[in-house]
Amino acid sequence: MARVKIHPLIWVLALVWLLLTLLPFWFMVSSSFKTALETYTRPVWALPLSPNIDNYKAVLSGGFFRYVFNSLLVVSISVTLILLLSAMAAFVFARLPYRPAKPLFGLIMAGLAVPVHVTLIPVYSLTTRLGIYDTPWALIGPYVAFSLPLTIFILTEFVRQIPRELDDAARVDGCSPARTFFSIILPLTSPGMASMGIYNTVMLWNEFVFAFTLTASPNQRTLPLAIWEFQGQYSANVPAIMTVLTMTALPMIVVYIFGQERIIKGMMAGALKG
Repeated sequence: MARVKIHPLIWVLALVWLLLTLLPFWFMVSSSFKTALETYTRPVWALPLSPNIDNYKAVLSGGFFRYVFNSLLVVSISVTLILLLSAMAAFVFARLPYRPAKPLFGLIMAGLAVPVHVTLIPVYSLTTRLGIYDTPWALIGPYVAFSLPLTIFILTEFVRQIPRELDDAARVDGCSPARTFFSIILPLTSPGMASMGIYNTVMLWNEFVFAFTLTASPNQRTLPLAIWEFQGQYSANVPAIMTVLTMTALPMIVVYIFGQERIIKGMMAGALKG
């Protein structure tokens, strides 16, 4: 098998891009091992004079695990609903010959063009009227709604690549559309489900704006809002905030490193026409 030659300029550009993406992460991690005084008196990119874990002890002794629990609860329920609803919708759009399916699919895809942040005020008003403001459901609803268009689009392409002969064989055996979906289609779309599950988990784990708008009490806040515990009215504990950001980002970085191949395959499948 012949090797593909890559132009040296590509390697240079890739190295430059790698450095640009690693510098913020390096700043975040190195700052988490500094003291507050050291942060303001030494150069930004300087290494800690004497690395210590006091910031990590302070974060862990506070309400960090409460934020972790809230994030796990909201993200797990949201991703489960996103994948289930999207898979069922993808089956309808890819298989069932309903005439209104195409316009409805186009309407859902139009949701990709709607800026999420312009809906903050309507969503806030809706959650207060429903009485779910400052509860996990205040976040789960918007998270699911705004994640559905892209997930439906990707999974629809996965279902279209599954041979229709399997549906015909199931129909001959007496399977209803619902049983065909749960017994045949859903297991075969597991690569797409895995890729979109990882993608949505990473995105929702780091979501800040809706969490900040739709929750008020510390007991309901998610991990991205944990930085407020270390920010006062006139000053901020920068090393502690960097520690929170490091501990928040690290699990998702690990998940993405091990799941990036599935995510890329899922996105490539979504780019293909069935």
